[in-house]
Amino acid sequence: MDERTIDAIKAAGGQVQISFGGWSGNKLGPSCSSPEEFAGAVQQVIDAHGPDVVDFDIENTDELEDYAVQDRILQGIAIVKENNPGVQAVVTIPTSISGPGGAGARLVTRAAELGTPIDNYTVMTFDFGGSDMVADTISAARGLKDQLKAAHGWSDAEAYAHTGISGMNGVSDVGEITTPEQWTQIRDWANENGLTRFAYWAVNRDRGCEGGGVTSSCSGIAQEDLAFTRITAGF
Repeated sequence: MDERTIDAIKAAGGQVQISFGGWSGNKLGPSCSSPEEFAGAVQQVIDAHGPDVVDFDIENTDELEDYAVQDRILQGIAIVKENNPGVQAVVTIPTSISGPGGAGARLVTRAAELGTPIDNYTVMTFDFGGSDMVADTISAARGLKDQLKAAHGWSDAEAYAHTGISGMNGVSDVGEITTPEQWTQIRDWANENGLTRFAYWAVNRDRGCEGGGVTSSCSGIAQEDLAFTRITAGF
């Protein structure tokens, strides 16, 4: 079914992104013993499905906060890029309102030190206890931009061209609320500043269920079905 879906997206002129990692599960970073083994596993997926983008969602204590594993992933991504120069490599990491902190900030700096050619660094702009999701999301993205400038010597424009946002539609795990109207404001800011990735979690939740809380099947707020999808398509 996944292969049929991917083929249909490509036939319609769409691009395919495949994500690895995440908060939990059997992930490549800690499971593989070397950067070469990590890259080989990713290569199998690239060969099978031909994605335009591979995204590495680096989280939790077993990947992001284990620096040996973090380095293994970054070195593995370099091999993937060398073997697939036409495929974009994205890393997705947690953030605070002021930008990635701790292990996330270390990843940004370490990728520059290792020379890992990452096309886009995406910050997950939710679950940081924000009260104004527009202002707080923009603040987090600006914080990442400043870290990328410091690590690479880039200009604002160059750093923003390597910056992405991944939000959470509706109610977040910690009770933050992002409405379609707010998501539109965030999208417009991202477009104005030249960010190169704009995503949210998740399409399965892109339907209304006011007062429904945090579930995998709806957003927990009143909204039109697929409202966030239509807004995101304007990026």
